[in-house]
Amino acid sequence: MVHNGIADWLFLACLAVVFYAYAGYWLLLRVFARRRPVQTGVMEPAVSIVMAARNEAPRLDAKLRNLAELDYPVKLLQIIVVSDGSTDDTASVLSAFPDVEAMLLPTGRGKALALNEGVRQATGELLLMLDVRQTLEPDALRRLVPAFADPAVGAVSGELLLEDTDGSVGGEALGVYWKIEKAVRRMESESGSVVGVTGAIYLMRRDLYQALPAGLLLDDVLVPMQVARQGYRVLFQPAAIARDRVFAEPGKEFRRKVRTLTGNLQIVQQAPWLLRRQNPLLFRFVSHKLLRLLVPFLLLVMLAASALSTSIAMRVMLVLQLVFFGLALVGTLAPQSRRWRAVAIPATFTMLNVAAAAAFYKFLARKKVWD
Repeated sequence: MVHNGIADWLFLACLAVVFYAYAGYWLLLRVFARRRPVQTGVMEPAVSIVMAARNEAPRLDAKLRNLAELDYPVKLLQIIVVSDGSTDDTASVLSAFPDVEAMLLPTGRGKALALNEGVRQATGELLLMLDVRQTLEPDALRRLVPAFADPAVGAVSGELLLEDTDGSVGGEALGVYWKIEKAVRRMESESGSVVGVTGAIYLMRRDLYQALPAGLLLDDVLVPMQVARQGYRVLFQPAAIARDRVFAEPGKEFRRKVRTLTGNLQIVQQAPWLLRRQNPLLFRFVSHKLLRLLVPFLLLVMLAASALSTSIAMRVMLVLQLVFFGLALVGTLAPQSRRWRAVAIPATFTMLNVAAAAAFYKFLARKKVWD
């Protein structure tokens, strides 16, 4: 049957794109990308630490104490915290740290504009951009600095380690996802530039910072792309570690992922040059960031195509897909079952793709997702 052949080829085409989005792109870089060495050196430039905070009083005290433990000369550090219209005790917490430069914005203007304000006050040669929630290893900054001895390097991202409540790294299948993501970043870094940094910790040349547009969700994608557009490399340094916890609250990890994926759609709208030849990382941006947004729709097409086909092979694939999504449902309804990888991987993969579909809806409906 003609339609049978079409369904089979449609299934295979979608499967190929899904494979490429999660593994094929990494394999392509591994096989064909040329390694580009980085010149490193011993240096201690002045560094301005910039953080935006909104109603983060419960975490801010611990974060500032964590920064005091950094293995870097205090006289070379400038710490700037921009309170974005906070209505909690953020101002009181900041007043307890006289060496911190506090900027108290009277109304919330969004993280992007808060960062712009903080950078305007920065005086260091380099900017260390951080979020409040994560903790840094004492040597994290020193691990990032040496690459700036290379004049071609404009920014360096650290690594975010996600931990379970017992302190173990990489909870369940989410750890598998992060391992894949970090493998891709390593290959991008070794062969040129990564297309996104870890918002929890990245270091960049201050004179390369360009003002961010209001309402931007993902500064950790647009900032490195702007750096690359100016002709500089953006690297990944896995030895510079920030630590965070996997959210234990039901649905919170999902909401964070929806926010991130919505941001990938928003950023194309706010910076359309990302899809033009002006973007030196266009191929990488599409391969790494955008294709994954299409995967949930490709999965639906695969399911429909295998159901319509009468070939034995497609019937087998239909059964495998139903089993896979059945295990994902088990993992969603009975979270304790995720201790088995056979359940955790389908559950996490499905969660990520439901989040991608939700991101499309929220973006098109202009739903607010950044609170």
